[in-house]
Amino acid sequence: MLSWRPTLRRKLLAVMLLTTLVAVVVALGAMIGYDLRAYHQGWVDDVTAQAELVGSASTAALSFDDERVATENLALLRLQPKVRAAALYTAQGQLFASYGADNAPPRVPDRPEADGERVDGGELLVFKPVRENGRRVGTVFVRARYELHDRLLNYAGIAVVVALVAMLVALVLSSWLQRLVTGPVLEIASVAQDVVRQRNYSRRARQLSDDETGALAQAFNEMLAEIEMRTRALEDSNRDKAREVEERRQAQQEVMRLNQELEQRVQERTAQLEASNQELAAASEAAQRANRAKSEFLSSMSHELRTPLNAIIGFGQLLSADTGAPPQRLKLFTEHIVGAGRHLLTLINEILNLAQIEAGRVSLSLEPVLAGEVLVECRTMVEPLASRRGITLDFPAGASEAVMADRTRLKQVLLNLLSNAVKYNRDDGLVAVSCRRTEAMLRITVRDTGAGLRPEQLSQLFQPFNRLGQEGGPQEGTGIGLVVTRRLVELMGGNIGVDSVPGQGSEFWVELPLAAPQAVPDAPALAATGPVSAGAQVATVLCVEDNPTNLQLVEAILSSRPGLRLLTARDGESGVALARAHKPQAILMDNHMPGMSGHEAQALLHADPATAHIPVIALTADAMPDAVEQGLARGYFRYLTKPVDPADLLAALDDALAHARSQQPA
Repeated sequence: MLSWRPTLRRKLLAVMLLTTLVAVVVALGAMIGYDLRAYHQGWVDDVTAQAELVGSASTAALSFDDERVATENLALLRLQPKVRAAALYTAQGQLFASYGADNAPPRVPDRPEADGERVDGGELLVFKPVRENGRRVGTVFVRARYELHDRLLNYAGIAVVVALVAMLVALVLSSWLQRLVTGPVLEIASVAQDVVRQRNYSRRARQLSDDETGALAQAFNEMLAEIEMRTRALEDSNRDKAREVEERRQAQQEVMRLNQELEQRVQERTAQLEASNQELAAASEAAQRANRAKSEFLSSMSHELRTPLNAIIGFGQLLSADTGAPPQRLKLFTEHIVGAGRHLLTLINEILNLAQIEAGRVSLSLEPVLAGEVLVECRTMVEPLASRRGITLDFPAGASEAVMADRTRLKQVLLNLLSNAVKYNRDDGLVAVSCRRTEAMLRITVRDTGAGLRPEQLSQLFQPFNRLGQEGGPQEGTGIGLVVTRRLVELMGGNIGVDSVPGQGSEFWVELPLAAPQAVPDAPALAATGPVSAGAQVATVLCVEDNPTNLQLVEAILSSRPGLRLLTARDGESGVALARAHKPQAILMDNHMPGMSGHEAQALLHADPATAHIPVIALTADAMPDAVEQGLARGYFRYLTKPVDPADLLAALDDALAHARSQQPA
């Protein structure tokens, strides 16, 4: 009958496997526990943040009982697949609006529970208060998937596999280590048994290693040598000397090995220092880039914030100074102030949202935008390019539809399609724009009479950096405009497409959701700013400004000064054309405009002998000290920053008109 004996090899194997198993279990248990806790907290924080964002966005809807806006805010949660349902409750606990994922009926409670979060089965329930100025106006509820149990099961499976693999590796390693550990011991045992049986004291155990087992073999051999000492004294002495030489040689080799290790460590440390220096240089360069980016950001924000402040302060000063104005005029000023204030509030909200958006993500402000108004602005910008090639522009008249879009991005989309239709058109061709309702969408179509696109070109149309064989053509471009355009349209909830026939032209169309139109005041293109007495000399002033409210502010300021005739332009190209045609005595120029900037327009006028003598006054929201110095160095007569004081504007204009009169021949 065979029996299992706890031999040395089996003991070593058991110790190795048990140690490995305990280490793996402890490590996996700690890792899984920490990860599950972090996962749970991250999941709760994410859903809570979504609830707080929805509640913050719905404060106005709850305060003004606007169920439609509340429902639209909740519908934005469709971008979060883990959110299965959400609801808004009034301050009295009544259900106000709800949302269900995948168009399913929302599973929300009839009344809100206590504020906080809890796990119900496989779902996470979050109740958060909605407050406005410290007052609770309602409650937001979010129901999201809670996948902790599934994650725990996955980890359990992974842990079992890892433990099995670790045990297998430990078994293989232990088999190899056993030969190193038990081999010398078994060798000593074999020699000892042979000496006992045969009385052969000349046998010696092999010294297989230099560790403790090797020392044991050496002691065993020395014991045998002591027994033979009387008969083999000389041989033992020679063997001892040979062993001493070998030990010295090994010691010398050990010293050489230590020297090599020291040299290698020195080289490694030197390489680490060099890498640290390179990382320090890279960090310094990154810090410099961050400082430059911060300066550019501050400059841009200064311009965006000062633009509405210019209208608010300017019209406010006019209201306080022009007390005898008719009610209609005072109402118009008040509407401009309110509109600019709302725009300023939108800018502040966008700055706060920007801090929460990762780099590369586009932040859009969707609002009702009149399509006809944006098309008029776009037509003004592309007309100079079309007229140079004799291309006719056919735009729809009286388009009153409004779409939900970001005004700036919508203009960018339409300008890209219109400029492409002009660039890739034939001379004396046609660009026709039309608007048509399709269910709840508005389709804007841009048709050209160019060469058209073949089917294989259409399949590559929206690929980045692909210009469809036009790389060597006369028209400049990067090949990414349509890619950016499609992405912007999709972010605004719309669609974009193209139909083309080779040899006949192409039709690009954009569909955007319809919205209720909102009235926006139009700025007059040509106005007399004040009464002119008989025989008085009229001075012409040109104002180049793309913001309608700022144009009306300038007109209102100049209306108090008789004898002035005001011309206005909405972009740099139109401003240069009016200046060359009418030769005004002074020009007010905004710097930041779509298309040609104010700096570029001023440089063209300064380089033209027919307009070089006209004083140009910068009227811009870019108030950074470097921008002021650079503007004056470029040849601006004066540099005024928004919000502008009416007295400062009139004083600068008087100086410019006096300078213009001094330049006229006697």
